[in-house]
Amino acid sequence: MKNIMKKNFKVLSLLMVLAFASCSFTTKKFDNPDKDKKLIELITFVIERGHFDPIDFDDAFSEELFSDYLEIVDPVKRYFYASDYKDFEKYRTSLDDQLKDVDISFFNLVHERVLERISEVKIIYREILSEPFDYTIDEDFDMDYENTDFVKNKREMKERWRQQLKFSTLSNYDDIYEEEKRAKEKDPEHVMKTDEAIEKEAREATLKSIDIYFNDNVDDLQRDDWFAVYVNTIVEEFDPHTYYLAPRGKEDFDQRMSGKLEGIGARLQKRMDYIKIVELISGGPAWRSKLLEVEDIILKVKQENENVAVDIVGMRISDAIKYIKGPKGTKVTLTIKSMDGTVKDVTIIRDVVELVETYAKSSVVEKDGTRFGVIDLPAFYADFQDYKNINASKDVKNEILRLKKEGIQGLVLDLRNNGGGSLPTVVDMAGLFIKEGPVVQVRSTGQAKEVLSDIDKSIVWDGPMVVLVNEISASASEIMAAAMQDYKRAIIIGGKQTYGKGTVQNVIDLNNVLRSNTGGDLGAIALTTKKYYRINGGSVQLEGVKSDVEVPGRFSYIDVGEKDKDNPLPYDEIDAADYTPWKGYFDYSYIVAKSKLRMANNAQLKLIDENAKWVKSKIDDTRFSLNFEKYKAELDNNEEEAKQFDAISDYKTNLTFNSTRYEKALFEKDTTDLKEKRVRWHESLSQDVYVEEALNVLEDLKNYPIEKVAATKPRAKK
Repeated sequence: MKNIMKKNFKVLSLLMVLAFASCSFTTKKFDNPDKDKKLIELITFVIERGHFDPIDFDDAFSEELFSDYLEIVDPVKRYFYASDYKDFEKYRTSLDDQLKDVDISFFNLVHERVLERISEVKIIYREILSEPFDYTIDEDFDMDYENTDFVKNKREMKERWRQQLKFSTLSNYDDIYEEEKRAKEKDPEHVMKTDEAIEKEAREATLKSIDIYFNDNVDDLQRDDWFAVYVNTIVEEFDPHTYYLAPRGKEDFDQRMSGKLEGIGARLQKRMDYIKIVELISGGPAWRSKLLEVEDIILKVKQENENVAVDIVGMRISDAIKYIKGPKGTKVTLTIKSMDGTVKDVTIIRDVVELVETYAKSSVVEKDGTRFGVIDLPAFYADFQDYKNINASKDVKNEILRLKKEGIQGLVLDLRNNGGGSLPTVVDMAGLFIKEGPVVQVRSTGQAKEVLSDIDKSIVWDGPMVVLVNEISASASEIMAAAMQDYKRAIIIGGKQTYGKGTVQNVIDLNNVLRSNTGGDLGAIALTTKKYYRINGGSVQLEGVKSDVEVPGRFSYIDVGEKDKDNPLPYDEIDAADYTPWKGYFDYSYIVAKSKLRMANNAQLKLIDENAKWVKSKIDDTRFSLNFEKYKAELDNNEEEAKQFDAISDYKTNLTFNSTRYEKALFEKDTTDLKEKRVRWHESLSQDVYVEEALNVLEDLKNYPIEKVAATKPRAKK
């Protein structure tokens, strides 16, 4: 029955997409000979009819689109003047009408103007960098561009660029200065470069870097590339997970879905003007190096055969990735700004990252004579061309069976940093821990809700269970955690809440929407078509899943969730599904209370909380001195303050983690460094305070069955 359910779900999903693409749209002709206008017609038609919660194309929409597009084209306000903005402003409330009329006058005006301003800026930055900077002057540079006005004239524009370039060069100046100091310490005979020579070299490095940026990226952009940005801005007004995939972007998307990534093994995201690491692929070069962390910001990129690093601040993410990724075996040096404000250079040897490294893995640990199991699941992956053999649920089931052979008496399912994935897979996986019943509810606009249930009565693991989550756990991870919480099947330990993504997307090839298309590739659109809900009726949208035991973490005070994105869909509720909570063998509230008490007195967690607050204060500080002595003093002060948190990474438990006998047998014939990867993972588990507490909870679940807890509670007086 379970296999039938899987097949039916896949067929149903496929039919829905095909019906959406081939029936709903082909009744309308899109015969505009202008490719740009045809794309606008297609996008607006598809999104109005297919989006879960389409918004009206009205004046309010127009104003949002107007502001957002200008912010994307000129995020740090270094191209446009106040007079340009005034010219644009006549379109502020008429962009909705332009879309309805398939009019792209606003885009054309902004596009022509930005190209004009870029030409002028090339002269400005070269003039500025032809003269020395004086780093003895007391002046500050504020990176909070959001509250900065457009400049009024060329003098103000030159001053804005001067400050930005001086700040960029200051970092180069410090790098060269420190390099000279190290050379002197190593060789007392070394003659250090003069301040003037260091300043000149730093300025030349900035010039070369910004020349590369404009020559290799900005000048390389075709009109189609600029127009794709405009189209994407239109669709992103509907929600953060609806986006346009231009033909070139669609190729990258298809490559990612193929199962291989070539480069450093990190997923990147643009936040304001910065390129940020949002995930390290397990087993990848960046992960193996131990030199990078999630939330690190990449400031510059240098190839192994080049002397000058390219500044990628302000660069489009697709352009930045071109510099970061590269052929296997080549070296790339990244200038990284950590969350604590420290800046360092990190060299990574690129490699081909197989996504199999993101598959489920398990470990055995013995605590006070009792064996427990830990399963790490980085994603709810599935290959729908071969679902029977490749999906996260099947792999987790196999890991549980292997752990049971090791004699475990409790299980930790680690979903931290798990961004989600396949909906059928999470339904199947939840079924491993419950007899049968609903797992998640799904609703499309104007449609009756659909309840996705586990109908297989077998249970693979019926023992004590803890689920670990954090603020990055999203989508399918939230469905899994919510189901286990609603059934009272497991205790959830993590941050205040999970990510809060309660929406489902379909990727629609726009070329398939047309009856015939002779105008070239039009790309695709990822469209939010559904919302999912907990079986108790609540949505995880914005609210996420609240942990039973809330613990501080590195993301506790940072804006990383759905509620912090632009245009998120609202939280809502529907009727609860018909389900019966787990009739367990433990007192849920008693075990949770014991864990909370332990956590409140945990010195490591207190230090983690203090560190999270300190990091937040550094992120909020957007002003930097352009006086070298003050700049240097601030850097040194940050490094000194950061030392108080060294104990976080030095933390050790008395726990030893090992591979299962099944995996140890694989080590004998392995050629992929599997043993080394597991040793690294086990070492990190032995330093993990959250895993340590999860095991404490499992021990409590084993040692305090409901009968024992009831016997210790005082009887009520009659």
